[in-house]
Amino acid sequence: MGELTHMDASGRPRMVDVTGKPDTQREAVAKSRVRMKASTLALIKKGGVAKGDVLAVAQLAGIMAAKQTSQIIPLCHPVLIGDIKVEFNLDEENSAVDITTTVKSTGKTGVEMEALTAAAVAALTIYDMCKAVDRGIQIENIRLIRKSGGKSGTIVLE
Repeated sequence: MGELTHMDASGRPRMVDVTGKPDTQREAVAKSRVRMKASTLALIKKGGVAKGDVLAVAQLAGIMAAKQTSQIIPLCHPVLIGDIKVEFNLDEENSAVDITTTVKSTGKTGVEMEALTAAAVAALTIYDMCKAVDRGIQIENIRLIRKSGGKSGTIVLE
């Protein structure tokens, strides 16, 4: 487990060969957080942002990003995604939107990168749609919280 799998014997980048691995049910859950002014969160909640429904657009952006992960992360395998969920929790006490993404697949490789990409792009979309009213928005703590399937089984990080 201590070796880098995306490098060959010469130290050059390589895609990991997964052709000999069996197909298994895969799932990954990732999270991110977008902090903002309380007034910005209130605008999102009431649908008052000039660019439109922030959470609906961010949800679609996260879904689209998960489907395109292998196009933007050089050594990721294209995977057949069976399900993607992008969910939001409005944390009014901390003036934040918490994003949780879940990606499921049956295949030879995991979907951690797809879940992480969805969480990051959903957060970036919230930033983009709200930056005109709040220049201090911060995207925080993009992380994998759980993965299952494959040889390593279930790993819970949070």
